Amino acid sequence: MRQQRGPDDATKLPDWFVTVAEDVLEYCRPPDGLWVDLGSGSGGLGRALAEKSRSTVLLIDPAAERLSEGLEQARGAGIGSRVMVLGARAENIPLRETSVELVVSRGSIFFWEDPPAGLREVYRVLRRGGRAMIGGGFGSSYPESARREFLRGRNDSVQAQGAEAVRRWDEPRRPEWLAAQACAAGIEAALIEPVPPGLWLLLEKRG
Repeated sequence: MRQQRGPDDATKLPDWFVTVAEDVLEYCRPPDGLWVDLGSGSGGLGRALAEKSRSTVLLIDPAAERLSEGLEQARGAGIGSRVMVLGARAENIPLRETSVELVVSRGSIFFWEDPPAGLREVYRVLRRGGRAMIGGGFGSSYPESARREFLRGRNDSVQAQGAEAVRRWDEPRRPEWLAAQACAAGIEAALIEPVPPGLWLLLEKRG
């Protein structure tokens, strides 16, 4: 199992991208085709999805260095031919309308400059019947002890920055905030609540 570092020290935690990918596949049941990991960073979730499918996965993120890292890791994992990268922001996805079967985004929407605009872009690029899963979490089968360890370190780090930092971190990570972004975008989306541990919007392109 791939490992990743917690935010507080060098303690290694299990890879949550694998367990999130399992939830995405369960809830979205996407056909093979073009899948997008939006706000991908180095593409841990996108690579996990590529490894569990025959689809082509497009990593989209504004950070070119992170995308290069993700592409290198995909090649090392033997899935480089099915992982592509594109530098862009959620609010302006340079893809054709109705061109994508699946969009996933873990932990990214909380940092978008304009979340409703980003959700409208997600809806635009989805094919009819395509689905998107947008939010954050570790995956329903992620070990509870590891989740608690990560959150303890993350919370300590945020609290050390002061009350305002805590407010800015906590405010968007509530069901009401996530639902409000979909409402502001004019998009019908369901809150998957709970997917322990996590909070997600599930939307389907119906038009």
